[in-house]
Amino acid sequence: MNLPLMPKATAVWLVDNTKLTFRQIGDFCGLHELEVQGIADGEVAQNIVGLDPVGNGQLTRDEIARCEGDPAERLTLNQPVIPEAKKRKGPRYTPVSKRQDRPDAIAWLVRHHPELTDAQVGKLIGTTKPTIASIRNRSHWNMTNLKPTDPVSLGLCSQMELDDALRIAGARLDKLRPAQTDVPGMGEQPFIDLGKMPQPDITFD
Repeated sequence: MNLPLMPKATAVWLVDNTKLTFRQIGDFCGLHELEVQGIADGEVAQNIVGLDPVGNGQLTRDEIARCEGDPAERLTLNQPVIPEAKKRKGPRYTPVSKRQDRPDAIAWLVRHHPELTDAQVGKLIGTTKPTIASIRNRSHWNMTNLKPTDPVSLGLCSQMELDDALRIAGARLDKLRPAQTDVPGMGEQPFIDLGKMPQPDITFD
């Protein structure tokens, strides 16, 4: 199934600028309709800037109007999407012209997505763990001049790659959360300070 470039950013734009149903947007962008509803409610993709699929030629106004008129219709891409590149082994290569943007991207990820591990940030941005650690603990030599910027907007990673990393990080946190062990019929028990209880008078012969 062909998907638009930056599906979640495209969904944000469609939610804000069309009358399409959540299911229509979800089917077009490869998202569950509840996730699209979360975007509309401001609970999902809060930091993602909408991407206009009409402006980049992936949809036409006529196609959107056709589907707005019939909720049973589904959007069709105006042109084929570039196939997803095969995953590469080893660190990501970052063009020389973009390497100066990496600290800003790291600062953005550390601020908005602290659940990401250093290894995940390094893989997304193509940087080293010492650099990430120095930005986390604010010891980076250029810390005062850093401007946290979304790495997707900088072209250092794709929205799909960022979404995948966040999904993995979220799953890891879910496993680390302790399971609640509530005993049926047992509410919150009062705290008893044993040191303040009356003590028996015991004497030894």
